[in-house]
Amino acid sequence: MEAKKTRGRQKTEMKRIEKEDDRLVVFSKRRSGIYKKATELGALCGAQVGILVFSPMGKPHSFGNPSIDYVLNRNLFWRPTGRKKILQAIENYNESVEHLEVVKECRKALRQLEGQRGSGEQKVWWKPPIKDLDLQGLKQMHDSFKRVTDHVSSNLRLTQGSRFDNCTASTSASAVSNPNPNHSH
Repeated sequence: MEAKKTRGRQKTEMKRIEKEDDRLVVFSKRRSGIYKKATELGALCGAQVGILVFSPMGKPHSFGNPSIDYVLNRNLFWRPTGRKKILQAIENYNESVEHLEVVKECRKALRQLEGQRGSGEQKVWWKPPIKDLDLQGLKQMHDSFKRVTDHVSSNLRLTQGSRFDNCTASTSASAVSNPNPNHSH
């Protein structure tokens, strides 16, 4: 009698299995294999092992050596450091979600502003088409710049103190005496 010829063990390509039925079968077989390895690890090394796996359908499956409840209670909830780590992870997650919401709101507001400003040179408030401005528009632009520089100056005064006051006084005086250094009077 001739021996049956098989292809033997072959390496499986690690990619998502497309067919749902095949995926469920592989999940079930691989889950059993992981549980077997976890049992061996516990027996050989005296390790406490806990595994929580969610099936492709979302159903939770757990395994623990000696039991999943024992492993969770002993290593996560019983120890103060375990509780602390869990609470810190939950807090970090919640902060990340809040930060993400703030970023989304800012992005939404910026998009609305972009839509209101139009296109081209008018997209930025400090760069309107100056050639199209009349005297009143130029005065408004000047006032806007003045408010911005005053605001920046006051914030710098708060952080830098009197050292900044001396600098702005000399800069303002030179700007008033010669507002456009490229043009002669």
